[in-house]
Amino acid sequence: MKRSLRIALAVLALAAAAGATAALLRSGSVTLDRRVPSHALAAPGHARIVLPAGYREGRLRYPVVYFLHGLPAGPDAYRHSNWLQQSLAQAGPAILVEPQGARPGDTDPEYLNWGAGRNWETFVSEELVRFVDAHFRTIRSRRARAIVGLSAGGYGATVLGLHHLDRFSVIESWSGYFHPTDPTGTMPLDRGPKANAHRLISSLRSDERARPTFFAFYVGRGDDRFRDENEVFDRQLTAAGVPHVFELYRGGHSTALWERRAPGWLALALRHLDAPTR
Repeated sequence: MKRSLRIALAVLALAAAAGATAALLRSGSVTLDRRVPSHALAAPGHARIVLPAGYREGRLRYPVVYFLHGLPAGPDAYRHSNWLQQSLAQAGPAILVEPQGARPGDTDPEYLNWGAGRNWETFVSEELVRFVDAHFRTIRSRRARAIVGLSAGGYGATVLGLHHLDRFSVIESWSGYFHPTDPTGTMPLDRGPKANAHRLISSLRSDERARPTFFAFYVGRGDDRFRDENEVFDRQLTAAGVPHVFELYRGGHSTALWERRAPGWLALALRHLDAPTR
């Protein structure tokens, strides 16, 4: 990453941290748990939706950050990230949507389409987006949607974002990977070339002129499972001439790293989305 971008990211992190006290004093945010009708899952899915302070009293439309949790996981994993809500409050006004990414008996679907009743990609990138736009005051444009995720959610955000560039203009992976794996994260799965982000780089490059996309990812220096692939992906994007941001941070594959970096990286995402508007 160029030095100017690294400085900008550091400034955003400092600004977010400086505003933490003021953000936490705002008590108007609203957290909802919604059932989302889904043909893709053959049953309703769920999503945690956090509306920013002032949403109910105002008329503004907001950008949306879709955040994918890690896998394997239980059916309630999407509910357990209050630190993320606080980090977004520090970063700026936006709607946060955290979809369910697993169910009993289906704990590691990798956010992919597997067939009738297990089409998680369709649920997240199509049905959920339509539901949120229909029920909340969103800015209904790709320029106001980010898809972000951590670990397996980082893989999901990358692949779903690249598959649906008509819907998302910001993609961020936090300690993620770029090809499907088994639940240990160490054994690759063969789900075809479209499930492998390494093979989607050329499509991202060709699409960049028509639909500019902000793509950013990071990994911990001590992340023994995913650091090497992140570095390879960075080199591949650079060789292909695809603009992106990549960072290595002190730490491993841990919530401590994600919590520490969340305010700055969410602020970075919001910088590349349309601002709230009437």
